[in-house]
Amino acid sequence: MPDPNPILEPDREPISLDRLPPPDTSRWVARRKAQVVAAVEAGLLTADEACRRYKLTVEELISWQRALYRFGLRGLQATRVQICRMAEEREQKQREWTRKKRPPLAGHHA
Repeated sequence: MPDPNPILEPDREPISLDRLPPPDTSRWVARRKAQVVAAVEAGLLTADEACRRYKLTVEELISWQRALYRFGLRGLQATRVQICRMAEEREQKQREWTRKKRPPLAGHHA
């Protein structure tokens, strides 16, 4: 029985091992990155298997996942990843600044 909710690649085809980029891939376009993320999400590969197969670091794979979920396929473009990373850093700094500037809660003593 076919999976009623298959994980789909960016081209809307069901993900499968034979459709993944070859292990010796050296040019990582957004679509290939998304295929690897989809394979991990579908359970076709574990994160460790994907990292070994494609010679990725765990941090790199996680950054692909975050960029894909946060910004879509465009977030996986090399220059977009850099822009997204800068945006995340800027947001983190803003949250830290806001937390430092927040007045203490009334009735609480330090």
